[in-house]
Amino acid sequence: MGRVPSAFSWVFIAVFIAATGFAYNFIFAGPAHPAIAVVYALFCGMPLVAFERGAILPRLYHWMHRLPTPVYVIVALVLDFILISVGFAAAGTVLKSVGLMSATWSEVTMLPARVLIYALTMTAILILVLRVRELLGRDIFLSLLTARYRKPVAEERVFLFVDLVGSTSFAEEFGDIRAQQYLASLFSDFARSVRRHKGAIDDYVGDAAIITWPMARGVKDARCVRCIFDIFDDIKTHEAMWLQTYGRVPQLRASLHGGPIITAEIGVDHHKITYFGDTVNTAARLESLCKVLDKRILMSTDLARRMTLPGNVLAEDLGEHAVKGRDQTVGVVALRGLGEETSVAPLGRNERFRSSVRTAPA
Repeated sequence: MGRVPSAFSWVFIAVFIAATGFAYNFIFAGPAHPAIAVVYALFCGMPLVAFERGAILPRLYHWMHRLPTPVYVIVALVLDFILISVGFAAAGTVLKSVGLMSATWSEVTMLPARVLIYALTMTAILILVLRVRELLGRDIFLSLLTARYRKPVAEERVFLFVDLVGSTSFAEEFGDIRAQQYLASLFSDFARSVRRHKGAIDDYVGDAAIITWPMARGVKDARCVRCIFDIFDDIKTHEAMWLQTYGRVPQLRASLHGGPIITAEIGVDHHKITYFGDTVNTAARLESLCKVLDKRILMSTDLARRMTLPGNVLAEDLGEHAVKGRDQTVGVVALRGLGEETSVAPLGRNERFRSSVRTAPA
């Protein structure tokens, strides 16, 4: 499924494509003014990348990706040729119309074979980089690129565990392939909220997603809390779509905890950024506690005290609870939105936690 890049990604894409125009001008002694080559590059490359990322012609994109591989390759090549040719002709028309080119109309609008091959090659490189970045996640991709965690680093992070309820029964009813499609659609929806609140999806474990933030970024404006409520709200908004497509609306449980961890890059043939420490384990155990306490969202009291919760979120103090694998008990808070039913008396508008807020750095 195509994923539309963020504003930052579009800037990166545009800069990269513009740079390929400069490179073409230098390598092949192109137009006298390098800006002309940049304009051609942007007109040829941007539509191609936009299509590959699902930003334009989304129905055609999804139709193509359902084709058998040999047919898909042929159709993709034809479409790429059309997009590049149209882009080249549009760029030539604009440049000649404003008087920046004096060549004939056919010379400025007809796509040369050399330009086609160069454009396809550069676009393929860019799409490959974006695909790798998408698979790894923005933060992890940059960390691997800069070798930030080649040596273990002590830091503080927030972890959000989100688990799909009833995935086993869904698979039994509809089959494993349909269950995988169901999970893929759900995880794809997660991505929008995670990007919006500047988090990173660290991993998928079965029917659960693990989302993380550096501590300062996660507690600022209660981003980690807003993220999970955005995920819940998005599912509620699209209930009809879920029912029509999969026959049921996803039900989720979530837990939030943060604290000190050790972050390190591990692996030889397959490199991965991973997190070590009690903080990660406690976050996972809190998600298991959701079922025991019959709550949708649990957060550790320690993390709640680091932020001011949004005004539309109520906190319920559930006291101290033992969690598996930990000698000490953990203070637990249940979160719910205004208007949600609860069996526990809420703490008004989060008075307990607002009184101990520590302002997070920007």
